[in-house]
Amino acid sequence: MLAIVDYGVGNLFSLRCSLQAVGAEAAVTGDEGVLAKADRVVLPGVGAFGDAAGALRRAGLDRAVLREAERGKPLLGICLGMQLLFDRGEEGKICEGLRLVSGCVERIPTTCKLPHIGWNSLRFPNPSPLFAGLDEGAYVYFVHSYCGVTADPADVSALTDYGVPVTAAVGRGNVYGCQFHPEKSGEAGLQILKNFGGLNR
Repeated sequence: MLAIVDYGVGNLFSLRCSLQAVGAEAAVTGDEGVLAKADRVVLPGVGAFGDAAGALRRAGLDRAVLREAERGKPLLGICLGMQLLFDRGEEGKICEGLRLVSGCVERIPTTCKLPHIGWNSLRFPNPSPLFAGLDEGAYVYFVHSYCGVTADPADVSALTDYGVPVTAAVGRGNVYGCQFHPEKSGEAGLQILKNFGGLNR
């Protein structure tokens, strides 16, 4: 069973429907006990880094997510959920993240219009099981103004270009993150969710 973390931030319905469409049994939950029983965890999120980090902590789910990641369960952060995997975010004020991926979340240093909204292609500087079956140049859907900047380039599994190279996905051990929305990214997004659903099986 796959658990989608419900901490009051994120479009959980479309994500759950997309996961079910690829055959993953998905439960939306804010219950630590359900997270403990799950074999994979998804951390969604939309909005501002500080607000989401605060909501996750107030719900006590930051500790639960960290505990499950430390147990070796595959963890997938989506959009703002990916950003929360980093050490800190610099949106408005500096806020601490989950520290599962070394680096920080910064405003995209581009001359292009922000937020970055729309479809962009991916390139894969480092291999990741998330992108099995996808060709270089696959298009996915983004909505963001901030992006993760990793301390270790080896943690970047996908890049996109928006006037500058932008981290589109990260991976470190059993921890994965997608800056884009796979649940809004058509067949490519469904393939990514299917790949994640198959981890540790």
